[in-house]
Amino acid sequence: MCEQAGLYVLVCGYAPFIFLAVGGAREVLRQMKGVTFQLRRVASVRGTRGEVLSWAGDVAGLGRIGLAFPTDYSDYPSTYTEVAVSGDGVPLTTYLGLRYLRRPLLARGELSIDWEPAELSRSAWLVGREARALRIRVKGRTYTYAQRGGKRGHELARAGASVRIRRSSWSKPRTISGTCCGDADALDISIALVLEGVYTRNLSVTGALVSLPGRILNRFSDL
Repeated sequence: MCEQAGLYVLVCGYAPFIFLAVGGAREVLRQMKGVTFQLRRVASVRGTRGEVLSWAGDVAGLGRIGLAFPTDYSDYPSTYTEVAVSGDGVPLTTYLGLRYLRRPLLARGELSIDWEPAELSRSAWLVGREARALRIRVKGRTYTYAQRGGKRGHELARAGASVRIRRSSWSKPRTISGTCCGDADALDISIALVLEGVYTRNLSVTGALVSLPGRILNRFSDL
């Protein structure tokens, strides 16, 4: 085992694990380098906040993972909505924000990992996709989340790892597929997936312009 700046690496046979030291506790995170996965749309159910859209799939080493919205892990007003990723092998990851086209907006959004809030920042005035990317700080990590290859593709990246996600269609995709690169782990996967339930068209200038009228009207309805 080697230790460096709060990071502990343990190699068990051929399966590497990361011990992430946060607040004195250690979380065991299995590295998922080269793993590909796919979540498929499952039948909708009726929840307390209306129809719940869901996707689910098996990820090697992590078991069954589900993405769903709207969920009820948090208490929130009817003008907001919540997306959640859950599963035995991933932390409960939620995103709560002002509702637009059934999804939470990036604006005023709250991302939480097992109830620990993340710090989010983004520039709505810059032009390039990298400049407009969502910045995330949580559990000692710094991420960027940006659009890649059109509105159906995104990448969550941090130093030494990334998760690339692609939907079969933009609005209600039949499948959501992912590829893990570098030292990606369960935490990376859970964040990348929960953001697929968020309205992120404004991560590109074109998407921001197309969605601007609707988002402005949506803000007025929140006043």
